[in-house]
Amino acid sequence: MSRSASSRANRRGEPPPSPEPLPSPAVDSHTHLDIVLGERPAGDGEGDLPTPEQVDAEIAAAVAVGIPRLVQVGVDVASSRWSADLAARHPNVLAAVAVHPNEAGAGRADDDALAEIDGLAALPRVRAIGETGLDRFRTGPDGWAAQEESFRAHIRIAKDRGIALVIHDRDAHEEILGVLEDEGAPEHTVFHCFSGDAGFATACVERGYVLSFAGTLTFGNAGYLREAAALTPVDQLLVETDAPFLTPMPHRGRPNASRLVPHTVRALAEVTGVGLDQLCTALTRNAERVFGTWD
Repeated sequence: MSRSASSRANRRGEPPPSPEPLPSPAVDSHTHLDIVLGERPAGDGEGDLPTPEQVDAEIAAAVAVGIPRLVQVGVDVASSRWSADLAARHPNVLAAVAVHPNEAGAGRADDDALAEIDGLAALPRVRAIGETGLDRFRTGPDGWAAQEESFRAHIRIAKDRGIALVIHDRDAHEEILGVLEDEGAPEHTVFHCFSGDAGFATACVERGYVLSFAGTLTFGNAGYLREAAALTPVDQLLVETDAPFLTPMPHRGRPNASRLVPHTVRALAEVTGVGLDQLCTALTRNAERVFGTWD
């Protein structure tokens, strides 16, 4: 995800209906409730944020379909503060905090910003540093050095704080593996919205990384993702929305939300051949291993 346009510009059409509930609870390991519900412009902390009542209703809709646990993810200092505050007040939510690589490429990951991310990472319900990483699609070559410097700094914060690392990887597979090899990956490293093929999945699995699949798994042109998911051990899988983006089929192009996770979970069960109830249990267990418990 990148704040490359206003929240409203990334949401098209009416929200889809909720799917049939899952037989057992699962977890949305990556969502942006502030963007799903808010009106915050790109790259700054100004604009309307959702009310507590709006957030509570959105989470209740997810709970109703078997998604009682969410990870709310920051992409800049302001959204990271909001994420940490939400997790502190809401038992269904844990937080991840970071300066997104495209924000870093634009020069917004200075020492003050990184110091604030480090401070937020010390809070008890902030359980990951992310999303951080490299993006060779939206940021041009003039921003790549700043992205890498920020990525390395975020890795160090995650290791120092003993929490997970959530990686944004767009068109930068080998570069990201190189940085992780050089810095040393944290114990729990998650490739959010995994976008690689079977070969890259194998390289990540061999290193012990966790692969999180989003609604893109359900897209007709995403056979390479289904091949990647099929070879990933069940104990290295997560699911996510990246809401309000990457809405799964059959609602592609409409606004995404945590309550739509069951579409992706069912697709993942079909791809992996794991029973739906068993997969839900594994996804919850994996999320608790990576992020800790929500209690």
